Amino acid sequence: MAGQMRSLLDREFNEIQDNLLRVGSLVDVAIDRSLRALRGCDAALAQQVINDDAPINDLRFKVEEDCLTLIATQQPMAGDLRRVMAAVSIVTELERIADHATGIAKTVIRVSAQGQYMLLEVPTEALERMALAVREMLKSALDAYVARNVEAARYVAAADDEIDHAYKALFDELLRTMATDSSTIAHATYLLWCGHNLERIGDRITNIAERIIFMTTGTLRELNL
Repeated sequence: MAGQMRSLLDREFNEIQDNLLRVGSLVDVAIDRSLRALRGCDAALAQQVINDDAPINDLRFKVEEDCLTLIATQQPMAGDLRRVMAAVSIVTELERIADHATGIAKTVIRVSAQGQYMLLEVPTEALERMALAVREMLKSALDAYVARNVEAARYVAAADDEIDHAYKALFDELLRTMATDSSTIAHATYLLWCGHNLERIGDRITNIAERIIFMTTGTLRELNL
């Protein structure tokens, strides 16, 4: 009987994990598309990012409901309970990351509706670096989640420093541009908002890393203080 209960619990855990990873994959696509829309001021692609947010929300709620059902029916203890609670926290962070990607997409649509082109005639390598870094962080975090790898989770959290440095570089660059040419203020402000969304994505992935460590060790503490 105990073996059957364990087998059922493992199957339910696997379904939750599979759906959580599906959310992660959809979120990665959203980040990629939002940046491509920004780069080309592509309102149609930006609208697709916004439209695709609803399925992410639906799948997030399914994961949460499945976790609550598992708690109610299986009454997991100790490490199993931490695993369930971590899944709830992680899928919530993933859905909020998708909201940040949607925020970038909404900025693209706002600028496009004004008949303006998004990118300034100044280097924006910092923004591109941030986008690449957060996508790599997300992939590494999800890999660490599957493997329950504490050291990999800590490495993910440490990588957030690169995103913070890139955001500061972007901020400084655009501030200089606005000071030099006041006609760029509106565009630069939009780009700063996009950079802020990417910086927040890095913070949320750090939160995911914290939950992975909690799930694996039972220790919950804030990283990157």
